[in-house]
Amino acid sequence: MTQAWDDPPPAREIVEAWLDCVRPALVADGGNIELIAIDHDGTVRVSMQGACADCPAQLATLRVAIEEPLKQAVRGIRSVIAIDR
Repeated sequence: MTQAWDDPPPAREIVEAWLDCVRPALVADGGNIELIAIDHDGTVRVSMQGACADCPAQLATLRVAIEEPLKQAVRGIRSVIAIDR
């Protein structure tokens, strides 16, 4: 089995389509997520918006509900980090 960093980063459209699947749950809680960039090493940079931006559970949401499922669903993802915008 190859590691994520052995694979090229996925196309932006693929990651956007995946985020569209989890976005309704975030919007239902008054938040949202914006894809900022996908780095050459497979790091996905996102901006948490609305209620998600200041939520105390932001890190848990990012790791459990976004990063791990995204890494399993889309080959080439190494990590997901939230940036302030």
